[in-house]
Amino acid sequence: MSSDAPVILDHRHGPHGEVVLRRRGEHHEIIANGCFLMDTSDGRSERHLVDAAYAALAANGGRPPSLLIGGLGVGFSLAHAAANPHWRHIAVVEREQAIIDWHFSGPLAPISTAALADPRSVILSTDLLTHLRDTDDRYDALCLDIDNGPDWTVTEDNGDLYSPTGLALCRRVLEPGGVLAVWSAKPSPAFEETLRNAGFKGVRTEEIQVARGVPDVVHLAVEPA
Repeated sequence: MSSDAPVILDHRHGPHGEVVLRRRGEHHEIIANGCFLMDTSDGRSERHLVDAAYAALAANGGRPPSLLIGGLGVGFSLAHAAANPHWRHIAVVEREQAIIDWHFSGPLAPISTAALADPRSVILSTDLLTHLRDTDDRYDALCLDIDNGPDWTVTEDNGDLYSPTGLALCRRVLEPGGVLAVWSAKPSPAFEETLRNAGFKGVRTEEIQVARGVPDVVHLAVEPA
């Protein structure tokens, strides 16, 4: 067998479909409903997602910020956020129990163990839209990395998050001057326009060079103060 052939480590069916953890060589991959989500081979775009949101907040000054991350994934965003002592609180919403298990007691634990032990960090086992709708908490930054982008969602219902209704819920949980950052595998001019029409200000897109292929991007938008 080729060393590049993937080996399935876990395969589960849940309320949102199928989720698979594979090992390919020395790296791990997450596949959801047959769609490749992410792997552990790089991580620079997941780290940039968090850094871009923090930089936009830092320009506004103020108290140490709180962060909500949509999607635990392979844990790069959480680990990078926890490495920054200036975040006051870091919450991660993840609806797939399998992914949470892989971090607490599985192959992805080496990436996230220190971050999960950080008293600022909390994992919320729920659907992101449900949390945005029901929570009384407010955040200074909301970083979303649950799909391959607004135009390429893992499940059909995820599309609601990028609609005017979903963006209104994002605005609901953001403090005045708060930042929404959305990871995407490619730019989406239509999504930029939807952000502006939803009432966000300072909408822009930043490219992130990656090891292979075209650049990833982060869409950024600011809740008016």
